[in-house]
Formats: sequence, C-alpha cells, structure tokens
Amino acid sequence: MSYPTDRLYHSDHMWLLLESNDEALIGISFFAQDTLGDIVEINLPNKTSMISKGVPCGSIESRKAVSDFVAPANGVVIEVNEDLSAEPYLMNDDPYRKGWVVRIKLANPQSDLGLMDADQYKKHIGE
Repeated sequence: MSYPTDRLYHSDHMWLLLESNDEALIGISFFAQDTLGDIVEINLPNKTSMISKGVPCGSIESRKAVSDFVAPANGVVIEVNEDLSAEPYLMNDDPYRKGWVVRIKLANPQSDLGLMDADQYKKHIGE
C-alpha cells in the first residue's frame, strides 16, 4: 500500500496535504478506500461550510458500507472535488491525486495539527 510522505494522516484514515496560503487538500487514505471497496456515492460538505477536526462532515458510500468523512483539521471549505459526484470511483483509482475530497482554509495554520506522518500512520494501521 502507498502512503505519500508529503501528507499528514488522521486516525480516521483521512490525509491532509498542506499547501500555500494556509490551505490544505484533504482526501481518504489508500487503506480507507481499500477497506471500503468500490465507492459508489459521496456526500461532501458544502463550499463555505466550517469543518471541525474529528467531526463527521460528509459520508462515503461503497458497495460494502457507508462511512463518515471525518475532518482531519479545522477550517472552512473553499473547494470541493466536483468530479467525485459523477465519478466517485476516482477515490478508489487515485485517492491521493484525482480522488481528493475538499480544499480548506485552515482555521489556525500556526497550531500543531496533531496528525501522523506516513510512518506513524503505517504503524497505526498495522503495516
């Protein structure tokens, strides 16, 4: 399984990629999409909505189950991946690039996000 080292990981299997201007891209980890199986529908938070770390802000439905989309950080949604509405399988095919979920403006970019690096996340999931 692949876990890019340029991202941080939340214990609920979300990744966060820090970008410029105190923004971050968020998606689900390879482990999450692999566990869920074929993703068939995604309910995303609305643009301009506030998301809070550790709190569900959407859902991901696969052929096996429905899972919460849990925010890995506090922030305001500034963009959602509209492609996922028509092509939810992008989360399975390319969870770290085309399958990203939302872009947020971090609420407090100077604070420690309290997330794991790739090696810590691998230990968390037992790899």
